Parts: sequence; C-alpha cells; structure tokens
Amino acid sequence: MIIAVLSGKGGTGKTTVSASLSAVINPSQYVDCDVEEPNGYIFLKPEFKQSIPVKVEIPCVDEVICTGCGACAKACQFNALAVIKGKVLVFPEICHHCGACFIACKPGALSAADRTIGVIEMNAENTFVQGKLNIGEPIAVPVIRKLKEYLRKDIPVILDCSPGASCTVVQSLEGCDYCLLVTEPTPFGLHDLKIAISLVKKLSKPFGIVINKALDNNSLIKDFCEDEGIEILMKIPYSKEIAINYSGGVLPVKENSEWAEKFTQLFYRIKECVAK
Repeated sequence: MIIAVLSGKGGTGKTTVSASLSAVINPSQYVDCDVEEPNGYIFLKPEFKQSIPVKVEIPCVDEVICTGCGACAKACQFNALAVIKGKVLVFPEICHHCGACFIACKPGALSAADRTIGVIEMNAENTFVQGKLNIGEPIAVPVIRKLKEYLRKDIPVILDCSPGASCTVVQSLEGCDYCLLVTEPTPFGLHDLKIAISLVKKLSKPFGIVINKALDNNSLIKDFCEDEGIEILMKIPYSKEIAINYSGGVLPVKENSEWAEKFTQLFYRIKECVAK
C-alpha cells in the first residue's frame, strides 16, 4: 500500500505526519519526494549507503551537420537554445529536457548528452529513500520519476510529497492508493487545502484530512469538511511541547506513547479506507 502525504502549502506539518507514520509502521518505507528540500532524514536519521545520480538528456550540437536554420530554437519553449550568426548555443541550465528540439532538427545535427540534475540516496535496507534536486535546476519531475523506481512492494510505503499542487505533486501521486492531506486551521490553510482536494479528486484518489496545530476554539477546517462530507482522520493540537521536540529533530511518536498509538490507529483507518 502506498500512502501519499501532501498539503496545499508549506509549513503545515506534512513531514511531521509522514515521518511519524513511517516511525510507527514497522516495517515501512519512507520516501521523501520533496526533492527541492528533503528533510525527513532529520527525524528518521537513516544511514545512507547508496547514492545514484539522476541524469537527463540535453541537446549537443554537431557544428559540421548544423545548417543554422534556427528550427530547434523556435521549437524550444524555454529559450534553452539560441542561434547567433548561424551558430546554435545551448543553455543546459534552463533546458527542460522535453525533446522538442530533436524533433525540429531536420538535418539531424542534435544528439543527446547526459547531464546530472540530482541524486537518489537510500539506506542499506531501502526503507528510507530521498531525492535531491541540484540547486538551480528548473524541473524536479525527472528526480521524482527516478525516485519512484525504488518503491518497495512488500511493505507499506509513505510518500512525503512536496507542498502545493504542482506537476511534482502530480508525479508523486501517480500510483498511490491513498492521499493524506495535512492542513492548519487558518484562512490560508483552508484556501490551499481546497486546491489540494481539487487535485486528488481529479486524480480519483481516496483521501482524508489531518488538522495540525488544531485549536479548540477554531472550527474553520472542521466546518468545511462537514459541509463537504470529508473525513477528518486526526487532529494534532497546537502544542508547545510538540514544537520544542520537533525543533530538536524529535517526532511526537518518539516522546509520547499516546501519539504513537494515535498514529498507529491512523494507519489502520487508512487501511480500512483503501480496502473499501
């Protein structure tokens, strides 16, 4: 079973929930799909044993064959190619590796060259896997696609997705069995939660809600979920104790057996939803 943990915005506690779930499910695989800023390792403390480069194909120009017609530059929607005085210049840092230039080049002057844009790291048991996009790279989808080649099929998998509802999140959600949406009871939290809900509905994924930093006198998310018929699976209170432990890299399930039991029950509830 693959559980994707996502949120409409950053800072809602997505990593708290995903790492806590992985910590109480034994065995399980934690996969950090937030490849621009992976931080699950801070809490689960894996010992990385493997490092696999993620490579993409960028165009390389054969100046002998090239006629300088400029068709490749016209086809590129990201301005990664330019023709100056009949010579093609390639800017690999902004190439999105879509392949349009190869199709447009009638003389066949373009060939593919590998370029490393990130890395996949994992521990010896392959129970912790993370992707890291190199700083300055424009697109993260190839790293996530490569990352998902290492998903295990014999144990539950927890995907810690990137915040928002971009193409990186869509790529992460492909093939998952259940989506756990983490939100906070603020107007911004509700606004971005609605966007995330719209996404998982379009992808026809079953989902439930976790409210983080919940307050007894704030029913903003609760009222919305009741009106929409959406199940709230867990509420994590606005807690100084949890925040202090979290800032020190300690998950609530590690310090409090009550929270360990609550996250265990959350997992069983998700299993029930998937079974239905």
